[in-house]
Amino acid sequence: MIQRLQATPRAAKLAALGVGVALLATACGGGSSTSSGSSSASAAPQGVACPAPQSGSGGATAAATGASGSVPPATSTTDTPLKLGSLLPTTGSLAFLGPPEIAGVNLAVKQVNDAGGVLGKPIEVIHRDSGDTKTDIATQSVTNLLGQNVSAIIGAASSGVSKTVINQITGAGVVQFSPANTSPDFTTWDDKGLYWRTAPSDVLQGRVLGNYIASCGAQTLGMIVLNDAYGTGLQKNIKDAFQSAGGKVVAEELFNEGDSQFSTQVDKVLAAKPDAIALITFDQAKQIVPLLTGKGVKPTSMFMVDGNTSDYSKDFQAGTLKGAQGTIPGTFAKDDFKKQLLAIDPSLKDYSYAGESWDAVNLIALAAEEAKSTKGVDIAKHLKDVSEGGEKCGDFASCVTLLRQGKDIDYDGKSGPVTFSDAGDPTEAYIGIYQFDDKNVPQPIKEEYGKLS
Repeated sequence: MIQRLQATPRAAKLAALGVGVALLATACGGGSSTSSGSSSASAAPQGVACPAPQSGSGGATAAATGASGSVPPATSTTDTPLKLGSLLPTTGSLAFLGPPEIAGVNLAVKQVNDAGGVLGKPIEVIHRDSGDTKTDIATQSVTNLLGQNVSAIIGAASSGVSKTVINQITGAGVVQFSPANTSPDFTTWDDKGLYWRTAPSDVLQGRVLGNYIASCGAQTLGMIVLNDAYGTGLQKNIKDAFQSAGGKVVAEELFNEGDSQFSTQVDKVLAAKPDAIALITFDQAKQIVPLLTGKGVKPTSMFMVDGNTSDYSKDFQAGTLKGAQGTIPGTFAKDDFKKQLLAIDPSLKDYSYAGESWDAVNLIALAAEEAKSTKGVDIAKHLKDVSEGGEKCGDFASCVTLLRQGKDIDYDGKSGPVTFSDAGDPTEAYIGIYQFDDKNVPQPIKEEYGKLS
């Protein structure tokens, strides 16, 4: 078995991410860089034409179940049941991501316990709000969770929030496992081997989206960007990919968390007359989109990201976003998984990162079972091993059955194949591409697969 060392050298962690991304695809304020031009409606982007999805393209196949029948009893037991914390947003600019993530966690906890729990004991989860970077809620929540002796904390959703608490969590010997952090900065973070994530680095999402925008025929691109770890990380990778594909980024306008006025950024981007506009924001899109459409920008010119590809049916007039597109890391939530999530939370409307959250719980539980320990540092040493190199399985019951039979496992989950690098990042993943319908709801249209090598 290949186990992750307690402290991984920074150079090795950077090499694990690699410089290039191998895309096996089905297709394809602050400082600014702008060119002069009119910001009148007549100069507004009038839309691009993206390639039609190929029939049957993309999509992850279901993971092998690995075992059937009843789960055998634990071969080792623990006096200290596995206790998890969650640090997921119920308030703040990413609050729309909280419900599917929390539902994914709760569904996995229920299924683990239905299968007999970890090391002979049911597991527990304690939920706390992460807020956003405008508040100190995350620090208070982490302090509370650490005081209750959790072994792992699932979250935060925001990369910016995670940066404020990662040292507090990992410094306490506790696993931090994010289902949604995408900033490349975490790949080389001095995390004592305790930080993991099921969402791929924005090196992948950014390059998929940059290449996709180019494949839609756009030759020039403007960008409105949240000035934090998440926003600027995506900005760089979208720009690199788009320009490598022959395009030119003609405007990059930044704003800060907490800003409420975006007219300056919108006007400067439109003055550069781009063919397409990338909105790298959280819920600030609710203010920015009307400014763009009010100046004649067609929604088919707009490209969004996981921070704002959401249901706007109650926010905008019907048709406002029809034809706009966005990316969300991970495979599309399948119907059976949606039904299971809805049984946990009948009010769910978004499913973003539910699979990644479900996978986080399962991987932590399986690593604890393999380690025969519920200590965070022991769990961390086995997370990479349960993600690769053994017999394929796709849920806790089937995987733990194999472990208790003395077999090595390779967990493939709801979010995709998972397989971790030494840095705690997924080395392969799917990026979903969504298109907004006439009700302003994003609908899945294709999945693109990529590897970080």
